[in-house]
Amino acid sequence: MKIKEILTSKEGEKLFLLGNEAAVRGVLEGGISVASTYPGTPSSEIGDVLSNLAKEAGIYFEFSANEKVAFEVSTAAAAAGLRSFVFMKHVGLNVAADAFMSTVYTGVKGGMIILSADDPSMHSSQNEQDNRIMARLAHIPLLEPSNPQEVKDLLKFGLDISEEFEIPVLLRTTTRISHMRGVVNVGKIIPGGKKGIFKKDPSKYVVVPQFVVKMRQRLQEKIIQIQKIAEKSKLNRIIDTGGKELGIITSGAAFNYVIDIVQEKGIKVRVLKLAFSYPFPEQKVLDFINTVDQILIVEEVEPVMEKEVLFLLGKHSLNKKVYGKLDGTLPIMYEFNPDIVSMGIEKIIQGKFKKEKTLKTQLPLPLRPPVLCPGCPHRPAYYALKKAIKKLRLNEKDIIYSSDIGCYALALQPPYNMADYCICMGSSLGVGSGFTKATSQRVIALIGDSTFFHGGMPGLINTIHHQEKLLLVIMDNRTTGMTGGQPHPGVPLDGMRNPAREISIEEVAKGMGAGFVKTVDPFNLKETEEIFIEALKFEEVAVVITKHPCAMITATENKKSKKKLRYKINQEKCSRCLLCIKNFTCPAFFINQNNLVNINPLLCNGCGVCIQICPKKAIEVIK
Repeated sequence: MKIKEILTSKEGEKLFLLGNEAAVRGVLEGGISVASTYPGTPSSEIGDVLSNLAKEAGIYFEFSANEKVAFEVSTAAAAAGLRSFVFMKHVGLNVAADAFMSTVYTGVKGGMIILSADDPSMHSSQNEQDNRIMARLAHIPLLEPSNPQEVKDLLKFGLDISEEFEIPVLLRTTTRISHMRGVVNVGKIIPGGKKGIFKKDPSKYVVVPQFVVKMRQRLQEKIIQIQKIAEKSKLNRIIDTGGKELGIITSGAAFNYVIDIVQEKGIKVRVLKLAFSYPFPEQKVLDFINTVDQILIVEEVEPVMEKEVLFLLGKHSLNKKVYGKLDGTLPIMYEFNPDIVSMGIEKIIQGKFKKEKTLKTQLPLPLRPPVLCPGCPHRPAYYALKKAIKKLRLNEKDIIYSSDIGCYALALQPPYNMADYCICMGSSLGVGSGFTKATSQRVIALIGDSTFFHGGMPGLINTIHHQEKLLLVIMDNRTTGMTGGQPHPGVPLDGMRNPAREISIEEVAKGMGAGFVKTVDPFNLKETEEIFIEALKFEEVAVVITKHPCAMITATENKKSKKKLRYKINQEKCSRCLLCIKNFTCPAFFINQNNLVNINPLLCNGCGVCIQICPKKAIEVIK
């Protein structure tokens, strides 16, 4: 399927879409005019698709500097009467939380949908946050799809609810829903792109105490009305396979595992699937509870619905056994799978499962830790920094590497071991600043270009203002690399691929008052090492910007030009020192069965940095 078909397919046609692709079709059918994001897995593909289709769809789309800014852009559009869409990964909602909480109070005029892509089991995240809790904290309606069709339909439905009640709506996906693929019946696209009009009303849009008291009251009234809709909504439905001994309440990806096991094992149960899950449809759940003998709650991450059900039982003095996370029937952490759900159900209805033979293998799965790509500009930067530290005879044990969220955090792996502390986007500078005050150890902060614009600048301001001695390495690979190559304010293109004003990281750092600011191409190892030596000798904040395009960009350029240098090892010159493998650690190098160092031509991207590290000049270009 071509991405363009997400826009061009007509009503009634079927598409085979990822959950994230279905999200784009859903908001196009919902008539959005504005969309914004900061890229974050597992939501990244939504932005990649919108970036390709926004112009032709007649909507405005941007990759914002961070999630809070993205949220504010979409909030303004909705306040002006346009329908808007903002999306991010679960921890991105933390960055946007200040605006998020207040916008639920002020409300919106046009429909506004917020997509939070949660990441159970932390496949590419720093925590296992469950944003169903954020919905309850903010008192915002919550929708939970379980497949791509529902992603599309619920986004459209959410925009309608949002506009009807003048309140933003949160839609929560998870990694499995974002990245699962399924058949989607498409509807009619409603053109967006019109200009809105903001009608001034400070009592509605200015969150000062004299106004927010009434806003809070209006919010409570809205939630009461929306709960009545959730109670009657067909989105919350019962699947009855003919039994009343056990009732299962579930939502999202967990529903898929439940229904697979129920059908596969021939279990007689009643299943209540909640897709419109907050405001919690208490009466709907209570009626369901009264039709079964005992209840199992199947939900990923936090026992949110389980606690709601236990509250209901206490409120109505009902004596029913509830199984779930809190009693150990199901794991308290990480994402589920059919086996986990199957074992949980079997604990309750023992002996009533169809027994099946299972094939087991004793072969262990190979360990494949994530590594920097061949040709990644971060690798020579680390290599040169290590050499500079060694030349200055600095004690590695006395250096704290304050790292950040991005590809460069992979330097925590040997032999670099250059990530000692990392908690969230942009934290390397704030944390580094704290370490300079709390310890006498040397601090080196590492951050990427996109992350610097996202959340690193306030930390640099703080560090410079307090006159701390710290080396900041900004690793500028000309893109947002870890999430697939999206633009940011430091490159001359915007999210719709229009020319944009490039913000110079060097000028920003100088403007903030940094006394030492230098930019270097890390592919020039000698010059990079010299600049690092100079920076490490500087007695205040020193900023070194290592600037070279990401290996993904280089690979694309090589493919277009059909030119790429190829390298080989001259075995007569090679001394088997293994610097290329043990110290430089480019994954294109390997030792063959004859114990000879070789280069895998399928992995090598022709960067040529390895030539500079080989003491015997044994790495040569294939003529």
